Amino acid sequence: MNILSNMPVLLSLPGGGEWVVIILVVILLFGGRKIPELARGLGKGLRDFKEAKDGVKQDAESGIKKDPGQA
Repeated sequence: MNILSNMPVLLSLPGGGEWVVIILVVILLFGGRKIPELARGLGKGLRDFKEAKDGVKQDAESGIKKDPGQA
């Protein structure tokens, strides 16, 4: 039985035409000058999240590689 077949339609991603409408609404709400600022902020947030995720992963891997006799 496929679990995904029971998901409601509301969780599907927007199609091509819907993306155009979303982009137009964003431009109307924020204006052309604010969009680059928003994109930079989003990029910085994603970069910070990735760095934090990688740091936790490295910490976990270094903890696993440690000798179990050491504490």
